[in-house]
Amino acid sequence: RMGTNFSRRGVLQLGGAAVLLAATDRAVGQTMPSTPAMSMAGPGFEGAYKDGKYMLPPLPYDYKALDPALNEQTLQLHHDKHHAAYVTGLNTAMDKLQEARQKGDFAQVRALSRDAAFNGSGHMLHTIFWHSMKPAGGAKIQGDFAKAVTDSFGSAEAMTRQLSQASVQVEASGWGVLAYEPVADKLLVLQAERHEDLTIWGVVPILVCDVWEHAYYLQYQNRRADWVEAFLKIANWDFAGQRLTAVRNYRGA
Repeated sequence: RMGTNFSRRGVLQLGGAAVLLAATDRAVGQTMPSTPAMSMAGPGFEGAYKDGKYMLPPLPYDYKALDPALNEQTLQLHHDKHHAAYVTGLNTAMDKLQEARQKGDFAQVRALSRDAAFNGSGHMLHTIFWHSMKPAGGAKIQGDFAKAVTDSFGSAEAMTRQLSQASVQVEASGWGVLAYEPVADKLLVLQAERHEDLTIWGVVPILVCDVWEHAYYLQYQNRRADWVEAFLKIANWDFAGQRLTAVRNYRGA
């Protein structure tokens, strides 16, 4: 049993907790409640998994809410089509892995494992992404989160400049990621190519910027830097602070 003060080793599993719990669910043929997986994953994952299936969670605002930084057409296409495709891909990969286990036929396990990682990471990052923005966002970073940012980066300005440049400079498709690293108990800015490459195992994303072209091209064309600048004006730092608090409380810090 896990006590109330969870170990650092335990928190290393947070980033993939929802995927691992769902995989276990299907392996034993039981339906696990969604609440433990979502609470382990942290704030923002409500509606992302239910009754043994990954789900497309609703946006926390309407399609027009982020205009002019992100227009209605881009947001609707991104959420309803692109994110939905990752959810479908993840469920398909999990179903096929379950079938492989039942048949004892693992000839396709390499491709299915890749599909699960790609689509699962896409689902998780997009779910965080919708909450990483809010109408009239971009307010001053404050409170305990501000202290954590200063302790890790020297200043909020240094963090946002690093996050901006990391996002702009991602090669091809990917993400800029503000993450909590539990071993050193600090915040990091990372890049993610595609959805799952270049991360550090065990980090927990707390705020992410999507720089796949489908996230901005309809509105910004090839001007990724303009999109990243607009994203930072609607960044939901309160959400990032909530996720940091949740993961630190779960860790028992």
